[in-house]
Amino acid sequence: MLRFRPLLPVLLTAISISACGGSEEQTPALPVQQASVLEATFTDDIDTVSTLEANELVELAAQTSGRVTEIKVSQGDRIDAGQLLVVLDQVQQRAALAEQRAKAATAKVDWEREEFLAKAGAASLRQRDSYRTRYVAAVEKVKALEAELSYSNLRSPTAGTVANVRVKVGDVVNQNQPFTSVVQNNILEAKVEVPAVYGDRLAIGQPIILSVPGTVKPLATSQIESIDPQVNPQTQGLLVKALFDNDDGQLRSGQRLRTRVQLKSGQQISVPFAAVTQTSGQSFVFRVGNFADLKANPGKADIERISKGIEKGKLPENALFALQTPVNIGEVQNNRYPVTKGLKLNEKVITTNLLNLKHGMPIQVKTQRAGSQPAAAKN
Repeated sequence: MLRFRPLLPVLLTAISISACGGSEEQTPALPVQQASVLEATFTDDIDTVSTLEANELVELAAQTSGRVTEIKVSQGDRIDAGQLLVVLDQVQQRAALAEQRAKAATAKVDWEREEFLAKAGAASLRQRDSYRTRYVAAVEKVKALEAELSYSNLRSPTAGTVANVRVKVGDVVNQNQPFTSVVQNNILEAKVEVPAVYGDRLAIGQPIILSVPGTVKPLATSQIESIDPQVNPQTQGLLVKALFDNDDGQLRSGQRLRTRVQLKSGQQISVPFAAVTQTSGQSFVFRVGNFADLKANPGKADIERISKGIEKGKLPENALFALQTPVNIGEVQNNRYPVTKGLKLNEKVITTNLLNLKHGMPIQVKTQRAGSQPAAAKN
């Protein structure tokens, strides 16, 4: 009878040798890009919304009644002080003025005649003075009618931008009826309501930045001009005001914009947004380290296998490794996270291929091409 038992140890030995050989296979170095841990400026902000108001807004009203015959401006026009805006019907006023001027001219002739007669002794001084009084009254009436006629030329008392024109040709306007507004948009006031809990941290001169809602791109920057000493009992907010130059016309009165009040700013060490991953609520980065760094923080890495790989030349002696490192971070600003714990200045962190990395994995650092940006890290 044939026996096969002696073959079993041979098979076991072969399997054992094969397993040992497989355990020494090294993971290929993963190509990655790196970035330095740098200091960056971070600010402690209050994010809110403010309403802009024109520093000067003049409501224009008719000083006399009349029918609109001509409109000289349109909404959005920039005008100068004294510029003609609207013309009212002037037929009756001009007729009345012409009649009164004729009366004044007659009164002047009568007075001059009496003046001559009085000097010649042919008329009394009282009679002369009576004609003079009539002439003066006629002249004053002319001035009054001229003023009334000028009121039918509706002019702007100030320079600015024309708002909505509320009348059209043919409309009848009454005395004191508003017909448009003139807004001085070159300086706008932002009214910012800040939660009262920040009251002890607010100060005159702190920066205020305006941006379009949903974006962080600044539209304008100014500083706190005044802080209301009283808290609004309904909103529990403090009213803060700031003035913004608007010579370029980007801002408009009545506009509501995202507003950031910078309470303080300072330098903190930071990493790019793309370097951070999240696992179970904990933030991590992968540092770039050598074998000595890995041995100091082995985690679950097979140090013995890696050491043998270096000894046998399967890994270079200066091999680099990904070192998963927990970090404490703040809110992202300008595409960087402030790091409060876990990293040191000038250390290197990996910014690409994060999903394929594990602690202790060998890496090959690639030089980032000019102008290229690493993709943002995903959880």
